[in-house]
Amino acid sequence: MFTLLNLKIKILQNPRRDWSIFQEKVVTIMRDMQNKKKISSTTRKKKRNIQNLEKKQEKSETMLDIHSNMQEHDDLKVKEEPESNRKRPRMIIPPKLIVSAGTNALSGATGGHRRLWVKDRSKAWWDSCNHPDFPEAEFRKAFRMSRSTFDMICEELSSVVAKEDTMLRAAIPVQQRVAVCIWRLATGEPLRLVSKKFGLGISTCHKLVLEVCSAIKTVLMPKYLQWPSVDALENIKEDFEKISGIPNVVGSMYTTHIPIIAPKISVSAYFNRRHTERNQKTSYSITVQGVVDHKGVFTDCCIGWPGSMSDDQILAKSALYQRANGGLLKDVWIAGTTGYPLTDWVLVPYTQQHLTWTQHAFNEKIHEVQRVSKEAFTRLKGRWTCLRKRTEVKLQDLPAVLGACCVLHNICEMRNEEMDSELRFELFDDEMIAQSSSMRSTGSMQARDNIAHNILHHGLAGTSFQ
Repeated sequence: MFTLLNLKIKILQNPRRDWSIFQEKVVTIMRDMQNKKKISSTTRKKKRNIQNLEKKQEKSETMLDIHSNMQEHDDLKVKEEPESNRKRPRMIIPPKLIVSAGTNALSGATGGHRRLWVKDRSKAWWDSCNHPDFPEAEFRKAFRMSRSTFDMICEELSSVVAKEDTMLRAAIPVQQRVAVCIWRLATGEPLRLVSKKFGLGISTCHKLVLEVCSAIKTVLMPKYLQWPSVDALENIKEDFEKISGIPNVVGSMYTTHIPIIAPKISVSAYFNRRHTERNQKTSYSITVQGVVDHKGVFTDCCIGWPGSMSDDQILAKSALYQRANGGLLKDVWIAGTTGYPLTDWVLVPYTQQHLTWTQHAFNEKIHEVQRVSKEAFTRLKGRWTCLRKRTEVKLQDLPAVLGACCVLHNICEMRNEEMDSELRFELFDDEMIAQSSSMRSTGSMQARDNIAHNILHHGLAGTSFQ
């Protein structure tokens, strides 16, 4: 600034000098000042960077000193403690080292396979249940079946469910896999509790439930849930006739609803209007239609149709209906509730308001046949509590789970497994009356009237005309 003032004074003293000389000198002075500023800013940045580096070095040296002091302290502490109280560090071994070391390297530290990269969980409850000295009554209460039945199921499924040990971990035994599934179905408890009981991860438990249910459907369903043979049908007819006096009855049919969480798609199809009105809470469900014999064993199941469908609509969609149209159920009856239509092979009660004595007697007898299927579904839901709770299982996986419950029910019924009285409950499903337009056979009306007449006039209804 001082230089510029001097130049200005000289120019004023000599006004005749060229003005360009003043401009050149001003530009030169300004350029010099900018260069000085740049140099000073770069020097300040360098100083600042040097100071930061010095601080980082001091911090790193301090952390190293602290770490070395802590290591020396831990070493002294380990030397002072007895060897039995020392905690073993968690090992993370690279896969290449594991493969090259072999099985002996893994089994040397623990006496067996070390489950690497897995959180250690307690499975004391399952170990006690799996012990031979575990009380039979407690085992039956936990798994809804005796130990012999449980072992039989494990033996049947072992070829499908069993897994091989790997270099990283030992495979979960077949008994534990089956137990996870059965206990989950029996109690309906959330997966986090299943995880705590069996010492496995939550996702592992969920995977095991689906795998075992799929295995039950593949291996056990063809053996324990199938349509009876010709000879077996004759025995079923005789036993149902002893119960009700109605001839040629080969099964009792019933449809129940299983509560579910609202699905992401087709929500209205699974909306259960009647349950929503009764419970004053929005309800969604899928259906299970089942036919049982005189012992309450399922001989046919239709699983997975939405809860908004009526009983006659579900029947029309079932494989049983297709087989009946093919002549499988010729000259025989399946007793159903008022929700089903009267056909050549489905026998249902009279539904009009003013019944004759003959019709009333027939309804009483057919209700005895219907009671067999209703009690079977009561035991099914009582024994497998998961069917009474909304489950986390996806909608596409639910039919396999429900089918597994029906198969396990049949196994328990065939082996005469007693159900605890505490598990009994009252089964309540809203029965709907089928529309008159759903009448698919006019000849079946005459056949039903003949059966009702024979029941009353042959003394099968408890009263006879003289």
